[in-house]
Amino acid sequence: MAEPDEVVYHPKDAIGATMKTTAITTLAGTTVSAIQNTLTKQNVGAMGIFTRSGSTIAVFAAMGASYEFVKCASANLRAKEDYWNTTLGAFFSGSMIGLRVGTTPAFLGYGAALAVIAGAFDYTGGSLRGYTVDPDVDEVARKEFLRKNRRRPIEETLAAIGEGRGIQGPGYEERRRQRIKENYGIDVPPSNAPLH
Repeated sequence: MAEPDEVVYHPKDAIGATMKTTAITTLAGTTVSAIQNTLTKQNVGAMGIFTRSGSTIAVFAAMGASYEFVKCASANLRAKEDYWNTTLGAFFSGSMIGLRVGTTPAFLGYGAALAVIAGAFDYTGGSLRGYTVDPDVDEVARKEFLRKNRRRPIEETLAAIGEGRGIQGPGYEERRRQRIKENYGIDVPPSNAPLH
């Protein structure tokens, strides 16, 4: 029996997920191939999607299929869901680009490059928006805590940058009146406004 804090792994359907991903990436490859076909200088016709730039469709399909299959198969074999599955899948996916080039350094280089990028992305949380906020924590209370947590004492701020520019220490009004009296000879009456 699993311990309460231990995550139980549920096996994935590698073949089903691979078929779905292959269909999606094949459609994406067909779109890119169609764009390449429309941007050619010669009029190659509608079938140019398959005859002239059809290898783009094949590379996209192979990348999607290899990524998803290796990711699911490695998760099933290791019985873990972590960033290593993504890294392995991305290596094989990137290697498909290297196969198109046809050299061993390209095969290994493209695979390693995509593995590093995808693995690092998954390891750091898999989001371009930053970490996810806990829905149980009140956002206002969290921000107030962060402000209080990072707040410096006024004496430290005054010692570092001095008074003025909206930063006033205790007794500032009295010192200001005294300075104006010495420099300009003007008596400034004390204000009745509450100090903040």
